[in-house]
Amino acid sequence: MNILIADDDPLVGQLLGAAFRKEGWRSTFARDSMQSMMYALRAPQPDVILLDLSMPGGAGMDVLKRLKASTKTAEIPVLIITGNPDPVLRDQAAQLGADDYMEKPVDPDAIIARVREIASQASSD
Repeated sequence: MNILIADDDPLVGQLLGAAFRKEGWRSTFARDSMQSMMYALRAPQPDVILLDLSMPGGAGMDVLKRLKASTKTAEIPVLIITGNPDPVLRDQAAQLGADDYMEKPVDPDAIIARVREIASQASSD
């Protein structure tokens, strides 16, 4: 599986990248909104995108809108990972097409389980 980690916190990228490698998965780390879109469009495209809502170069919600508006990326599942517990953001992300919403601090085991679930749902659609 190929995972895009879009988060400006390098520790999150390192932690999740190490957990994904143990699963035999590949991961790419994007540190801002522009990189997130660039890596989402680049081959091989990610199977799942983990997206932080607060990143340099534009809000994660804007990235989510662009991902879901593009025919090239609309079908890629997106898991929001954020430190913001605001239920309004959770609802907004769901309305824009996010597949799930998890709050930081991240638990790699919980994220791996959720990524597996999201990927299997996407492949059965």
